[in-house]
Amino acid sequence: MEKYRRVVLKLSGEALSDKEKKKIFQPDTLTAIAKIIGQYIAQGIQVSIVVGAGNIWRGKLASQMGLDPEDADYMGMVATVINAMALKSVLELNGTKAKVLSALEVESVAPKFEKQLAIDLLESGHVVIFAAGTGRPHFTTDTCAALRALDIDADVILMAKEGVEGVYTANPYEDKSAKLIKNASYHELIDLNIQALDLSALDLLKDSAITLRVFSMNNLENFINILKDDKIGTVIRKGN
Repeated sequence: MEKYRRVVLKLSGEALSDKEKKKIFQPDTLTAIAKIIGQYIAQGIQVSIVVGAGNIWRGKLASQMGLDPEDADYMGMVATVINAMALKSVLELNGTKAKVLSALEVESVAPKFEKQLAIDLLESGHVVIFAAGTGRPHFTTDTCAALRALDIDADVILMAKEGVEGVYTANPYEDKSAKLIKNASYHELIDLNIQALDLSALDLLKDSAITLRVFSMNNLENFINILKDDKIGTVIRKGN
């Protein structure tokens, strides 16, 4: 199994929520993730994080309210800053240095994203949390993860999904015949028009050396096991 040097960990916002109590955060989940990231750092892996905002804000709600799509996108970006600050604080409470870099100007909260600053922080042992997506509307956090992985020359994007084991041939909740894809190239998934991943993100990564691994975070042990087992979830690489 390949040893990773620098990773981008992509987390969904929904996965951070407490669904039973209908609250935006589940403290035990945040603490568990912080401890797992501490194990990554202890193994000499440089860790950055991109987090979504689905626990706070959903584009579907904006559509139902009749909001301007660009306004809705900016609301989502701001919500990711809240999630990023929560992750930073919990990481620091668990003994891991962390810094939030934002694609939007929020100076009193987090410095503006700069590529070299991110790399310098990673090399100094900080976990770097990329907030506010790309800073522009119409782009998902999947695309943000791809862009930041390219910016910092990451080895791999570890994309943790809630409720699914990886990427399927169709939506497994709607199509019982959907099959888990274990290995694929970016070009293959683009040709299949896979809906589970942002095609813009796949297009950005298709000619890069960056591996994308999609796995379930319902079992938190997967975060550690994925470092030593290439059979977990879906592995996507550049084609031949």
